Amino acid sequence: MHAPVNPWVAFAYLVAGVCFILALRGLSSPATSRRGNRLGMIGMGIAVLTTIFTHLPVDPNGIGRTLLELDTVTLFEILAAIAIGAVIGLTTARRIAMTAMPQLVAAFHSLVGLAAVLVGIAAYLNPQAFGIAKMVIPMIGQPFAVINPVSKVEMGLGVAIGAITFSGSVIAFLKLNGSMSGKPILLPGRHVINLATLAAILLLVAQFAHTQDSWPFWGVVVLSFAIGFLLIIPIGGADMPVVVSMLNSYSGWAAAAMGFTLGNTAMIITGALVGSSGAILSYIMCRAMNRSFISVIAGGFGATDSGGGGAAAIDRPWKRGSAEDAAFLMQQAEQVIIVPGYGMAVAQAQHALREMGDKLKEHGVRVKYAIHPVAGRMPGHMNVLLAEANVPYDDVFELEDINSEFAQTDVAFVIGANDVTNPAAKTDKSSPIYGMPVLDVEKAKTVLFIKRSMGGVGYAGVDNEVFYRDNTMMLLADAKKMVEEIVKAMD
Repeated sequence: MHAPVNPWVAFAYLVAGVCFILALRGLSSPATSRRGNRLGMIGMGIAVLTTIFTHLPVDPNGIGRTLLELDTVTLFEILAAIAIGAVIGLTTARRIAMTAMPQLVAAFHSLVGLAAVLVGIAAYLNPQAFGIAKMVIPMIGQPFAVINPVSKVEMGLGVAIGAITFSGSVIAFLKLNGSMSGKPILLPGRHVINLATLAAILLLVAQFAHTQDSWPFWGVVVLSFAIGFLLIIPIGGADMPVVVSMLNSYSGWAAAAMGFTLGNTAMIITGALVGSSGAILSYIMCRAMNRSFISVIAGGFGATDSGGGGAAAIDRPWKRGSAEDAAFLMQQAEQVIIVPGYGMAVAQAQHALREMGDKLKEHGVRVKYAIHPVAGRMPGHMNVLLAEANVPYDDVFELEDINSEFAQTDVAFVIGANDVTNPAAKTDKSSPIYGMPVLDVEKAKTVLFIKRSMGGVGYAGVDNEVFYRDNTMMLLADAKKMVEEIVKAMD
């Protein structure tokens, strides 16, 4: 059993937990996201300082704790670890581009998972230091530590979830970063292999809890790392936003499990918050894509070779327009709906896009932004980019709130969004994106579609028939350059 917790320590952890809850609430809206971030930082600061306090030695007189008796080596190690982490975090935050945010999030998830694994290994190798074991002195032989049965279950599950999070996040990072193909990699009999591996992990956890032998513990570690790779490799690019939120949930549950092992209330609260919020977000994302969570894990979009087509049908007739054409059409419109996608993020065109929106408003045009739940490479990716460019929050609408307006809209301006505007999701049962709700841009009187070339396809690997419709004008160029030319043409 863990040692009794100081009531003031418990209170401080409770305050930190409240700050984390308020931070999540603040992050639910772009208007309150800054306050949410600050509350999260305050909560983490309280949790770190409290954890350091709990490791101070007890005063010999029994009155509080004192820094004077703290081992200077231990203090140096703690402060050095905090300093290294702070430098890495600050440097990364300042240098990372917004386009690389999805892979950064995946990398952070991998670190959380790896930390859970390392804590679990440390607890297994030295359980007495964690207060989860008692010494047994046999009649013959050396004394040995017997880990509490509940702690063994917590440790086994924490290590398993952490290892899955780590290896799965590494694959997600490689896919998002372009270091690995975004197409599904399908192994023969993958479903049988995955189910057998997961079953073996659970059996090994049970065996470890029963015997405390070393081989089932290390077996859990090895198999969990392996299943993380196996689960994410067959998932296609269009499902990647769900994968990111799913791995976020996994990292939370891994932290919560390790919180029980460490007897740390703050880790339990924080892990449960992250785990549950990530799970809810994954459910919301799957609903937005009209998919079940199990189907995503089982294969993902593009998991078969049939349907959809892997290359653009560039032999079909299409209309090409210029920046001047686009400027004229939008200036004459009553309402323009802008649909941003990952192509906008890659070109870093959000600031130019906001300037274009301001110009249209000066001409009396109503400007709205339509955000698909899975636009970009992670949940909320487009919202963050538009907020960075100071696009008014009141101008930004989610799919279900604005989809009915396209039929009464003069111009739908699509910038770098392919899969989320593809009507094949509604009509072509053989398409890998069939069933995913999409933005009905084709219903607008005119569709202006910015794309680098006609030879490329979306992340799901399918062509978009909107390109070839009579009411569509293709604007082939770098997104930022094209928007800047449109702005100049409006002067």
